[in-house]
Amino acid sequence: MRLRPTLTSAIAVPAAAATAVVLAATGASATVGTAHSAEVARLGTCQEKVLSVKAAPGGGQNVVRISVTNHGGRSCVVDRIPTITFAGLDGSAQTVPPGESGPYTLSRGERAYAALRTADPASTEGHVVGTLSVAADPSHYGVTFGAAAVGLPHGIHVWEPITTFWHRSAAAASSALADALG
Repeated sequence: MRLRPTLTSAIAVPAAAATAVVLAATGASATVGTAHSAEVARLGTCQEKVLSVKAAPGGGQNVVRISVTNHGGRSCVVDRIPTITFAGLDGSAQTVPPGESGPYTLSRGERAYAALRTADPASTEGHVVGTLSVAADPSHYGVTFGAAAVGLPHGIHVWEPITTFWHRSAAAASSALADALG
């Protein structure tokens, strides 16, 4: 099973921010201050307590719709890749199209959407788990959803799970997933 490692994403942002602070304090310059670290430094990572994360059946028998809403008083940043993990399994869903972590700005009151494809429930490959967890940023703990809550009452079949980036609408997330699946 191929899963996206989350450790790199969780370390890269704080490391880049710390380097930028050191460089600013010493008056040095470098190309470390990427757009990602600049956006996070300007707006700040969304606090998990101001976000609501939801997961629901996605229309297909192995598709889950995910959303995150910023209920805070200002714009903030989450990772552009939702972190989706499965009970008892290492790693997280891979993105389609393949891509790197980066900032995704959520304005106050804004909702973003992603789509997840697991494995066909009739598949004999992979694992069957009872829960999946979704975090809007790898630095967050996330929210855990039972299989029945996401429309998979007989368990979540996991084999090469894929997810989209966050999108501005549920239709755009569904379309991105459909495009990736061909």
